[in-house]
Amino acid sequence: MADTINRLLDAAEQRIRTSGYHAVSFRDLAEDLGIKSSSVHYYFRQKEDLGVALVHRYTEQFEAALARVSQDSAALCLQEFCGLYRASLVANDTLCLCGMLGVESGGLPEPVVKAVQRFLQGNMDWVAEVLPAKVALAERQSQAATLVAGLQGAMMMAVCMKDIVYFDQAVEHLLQPYGGISHAREQGR
Repeated sequence: MADTINRLLDAAEQRIRTSGYHAVSFRDLAEDLGIKSSSVHYYFRQKEDLGVALVHRYTEQFEAALARVSQDSAALCLQEFCGLYRASLVANDTLCLCGMLGVESGGLPEPVVKAVQRFLQGNMDWVAEVLPAKVALAERQSQAATLVAGLQGAMMMAVCMKDIVYFDQAVEHLLQPYGGISHAREQGR
């Protein structure tokens, strides 16, 4: 059962990351897995349930990766954070799942939107926490929002232009205020 759920979530994630939420149907997922459409409904009553489960899994995976980030310095933490985004971009050649869903948020079910918001807010909170405490909290939150938004936009540019250089250049500029970047291009390769 868990294997089928994971296979469904994998197929849904790939399809959503490349085509968007509305381009995915239970019929498509059933065909991907070689099962009946009714079987997909057995695991996820509605597409909304699938979307929420998918974002929760994605969030858990990202948070687990964040837990492994070095806490040596703010600059190193931010480099590794950007490296997680880059690794996802390189591995999938698509946007971040929550970035793609965020673009579509105006037409998504509210529970899916809320799950995406929690992912993005969690990213911003993590970055704000990493930034030096001597900087006022409101400024750290603003800088964190700028960094996360910049990463999401940089992923879109790299995918659209079919060139990771757009992502790498954006990261170099985004990290400049924090001491620059020394090995971001090697991260995620």
